[in-house]
Formats: sequence, C-alpha cells, structure tokens
Amino acid sequence: MLSNSDLVELTEFRRALHRKPELSGEEVETAKTIVNALRPLRPTRIMSGLGGCGVAAVFESGVSGPTVLFRAELDALPIQEISDADWKSEVPGKGHLCGHDGHMTTLLGLGRLISRNPVAKGRVVLMFQPAEEDGSGARAVVADPAFEAIKPDWAFAIHNEPGRPLGHVSTRPGLVNCASEGLKIKLTGKTAHAADPEDGISPVNVVGRLIPALEALGTGGALNDDFRLVTITHVTIGEPSFGIAPGEAVIYTTLRSSNDDVKANIAADARNLTESLAKEAGLCVEFECCDDFAASINDAEATQIAITAMNAIDVPNSDLGLPMRASEDFGVFGWGAKAAMLCLGSGEGHAALHNPDYDFPDDLIPVGTAIFERIARDLLGRK
Repeated sequence: MLSNSDLVELTEFRRALHRKPELSGEEVETAKTIVNALRPLRPTRIMSGLGGCGVAAVFESGVSGPTVLFRAELDALPIQEISDADWKSEVPGKGHLCGHDGHMTTLLGLGRLISRNPVAKGRVVLMFQPAEEDGSGARAVVADPAFEAIKPDWAFAIHNEPGRPLGHVSTRPGLVNCASEGLKIKLTGKTAHAADPEDGISPVNVVGRLIPALEALGTGGALNDDFRLVTITHVTIGEPSFGIAPGEAVIYTTLRSSNDDVKANIAADARNLTESLAKEAGLCVEFECCDDFAASINDAEATQIAITAMNAIDVPNSDLGLPMRASEDFGVFGWGAKAAMLCLGSGEGHAALHNPDYDFPDDLIPVGTAIFERIARDLLGRK
C-alpha cells in the first residue's frame, strides 16, 4: 500500500507532468522525466527509445515465471486547456486532457511497491508507451526489435473514464474499444475562373455525392459484430474566393467498427467508392490512412484475473458502459499476450476526456496502483 508521503509525492509528480504536456511522437522530455523517476526504484533495467520515446522498467525476480506488463501513455493532446489550477498546462495549445499524466503516475506508484517488495517469480514490466492518441504508439513499441526481450505473457492497462462513478471499474471479456481509422481523401481536378467553370474540373459534385455515400457505408446502431460507423469530420473545397471555381477538395472521414477485419472492409469499400466517382468525373484521387487503432478486445482469462484482484481489495466493478465506440491502441498488446483493459471511473459529473476543462482526479492514483499491484501479486506472488 502506498504511504501518505507516497501519495503526496506522486500527486506533485502528476501535476508536474500536467504542466509540461507533449504531443504524440514528441514526448522526449516526458520520457526523460519518467526515466529519472524510475532510477531510484532500482529496476533490473530501464529501456528507452522503444517505438520512439517509449520507456520500460523491468523488475526481474530471478525465478522463472511469466512476464506481466502494465501500460501507461506518455502523450498529451493538441487542445488549449481552460483551468484555474496551479498546475495547468504551461504549453500553449497543448494539454494532458485525457489523463495520461495520471496513468503514468499510477504506474510509478506500482513501481514503488514492486521495488520495496519484489515479486516471487517472473517479472514485471512497466511500459510507458508513446503516441497513444494517434494510434501509432503501441504498434511502434511492439514492432521495435528491443521489445522482443520483454514480450509479455500478460498485459493490463487502466484508462480513467468520466461519466462513471469515481473509483468504479468497468471491464468485460471481449470488445472494450472499437477499431477505427482516419481516412484522408484528396480529390484533384483543375481550377478555372468562376466566370468560366466549364474550363476546369471541379470536385464539387463528387463531394456532394461522396459524403452521403460514405456515411451510408456505416450508420452505427447496436455495438455488435456487424457494427459499422462512418463519420465525416472535415471537408474543404477550393479556395475561399468568389473568383475561382475549385480544383481540389479534401475530405476527412473516420471509419469505425467492432473488429479489425470489418474496419478493413469499410476502408476498402470507401476507397473503391471514391475511386469510381473520381474516375467518372475526371478527378485524381489520393488516400492517406491516419490515426489507425486496432480494436481493444479483452482476453477472458486476463479479465477474470483483474476482476478477482479488484474483488479482493473491494474495488467495485461491473461491465457498466461497455463496450465503447471510442478507440484505444492498447489492443495491439493483446495480439501477443493475454490482455485486459480496465476503465476506472473519474466521477459521473466529471469533465469529459478531450475537453479543455478536463483534469485527472488525483484520488484515482492509489486506486489504480492497488489494482495493478494486486494483479501482479496474484500472478507473480511476493518474496
């Protein structure tokens, strides 16, 4: 259990992280701060530069056993924070408005407890992952050759979730977070004088037909195996001018589904549809895949281990609010390990994630740490 002095120090650490947010792929100083905080805990080794700015602390028991990985995220969001807190963001246009500062601090709390009372077998890996917000970080970490040395048998993560009772955990076997992909579509024709639009090749009519056709590929509905949702998030056509008939258009659309295969099918359908309409109109088309998130699907055994651990320490839990349409790249760790995501309630009236007035509740630090420690002890014991 964390002491009162631990909680004071960890709260101050979380708030210090909050003041200095860094975006996905740019978490250089955050990673250094984490490494400096890990060194006094004397892990067997600290690995840096995993998948970019990722950091892992490895606590070896010296006895054969499973590898249990616990993950937190390093990155913040490109959102201007609105806050009167003394620890508000000092970086214009950037803020820890998803709680990753709190997740990192929770993992450091676990590190303190494992350092003082090592596990009896196997090893614990504290994984501070970069670039969660754009979906690239987990893939980059897992693809890094250095990750092979710490490849886990079990993987667990906690994400705070406003709208749920404070300290209540939602989890379930199966789908927790949907797969999603941002598809950028660029249509290129030829500009013309607005007085002679027939001299150009305008994308206007294609955009007008394409938007409803794309949306028809996924209309939402029940979150079952056939769930498909296509959301148009941004459109630009030409220049803001009265004298130019446009020659270019850009459409941003998010493709979302309950599993990776269905998402791939939606993406293929969206591309085929766009190419057909563009060819008919004499337009060139380019695609760019962005923010690509795998579905986060909880392993049944890992989920039960987490539930058993929470019940043992009286943390209330259920499947409240699950599965979710929102995406999370933790699912990638489940490709090679038995993995489970836990959604820790931030309060029913708490500001929503990705909102300018959001802030991580410090009261969740000891709750998350206790859950992680109990999972580690149940799997690996105590010396």
